[in-house]
Amino acid sequence: MADPRLRPVIEDDRAFLVELYASVREQELAHVPWDAATRAAFIEHQFAAQDAHYREHYPGATLDVIEVDGERVGRLYVHRGTSDIRIMDIALAPAFRARGIGTGLLRSLMAEAEEGELKLSIHVEQNNPARRLYERLGFEPAGEHGVYVLMERAYVKTAS
Repeated sequence: MADPRLRPVIEDDRAFLVELYASVREQELAHVPWDAATRAAFIEHQFAAQDAHYREHYPGATLDVIEVDGERVGRLYVHRGTSDIRIMDIALAPAFRARGIGTGLLRSLMAEAEEGELKLSIHVEQNNPARRLYERLGFEPAGEHGVYVLMERAYVKTAS
């Protein structure tokens, strides 16, 4: 498998991104007694609301599709501020999870944050299995916001 490549989101990515969003919400919605049409409408509405929120509250953020061998496999949305790098969202299609892709992308962002002497942060749902990955990579809980935990990896200046 080739290394993942990031490229900006384009309009033609919308169907893929909605499907990816649905895969992320699948477990949460598994027990909701909706027919397929109602579930699809809900997913579409929630995706649009999230997309609008990101664009409004994180101007200038990079909204990228993750590709491997030319295939769309996920998304990585990042906002680079003056004091921190905020991972707004990282998501991979089910077939590409637990293959080191996300870890590699996170390590790249960790290196970027360290180089810029910046904090790296992400919000994660309390029970999301990805939280364990973030903790293994040195992120620590820094606050709670409803069902979300703010995880931060602070820049620590070492003596030279």
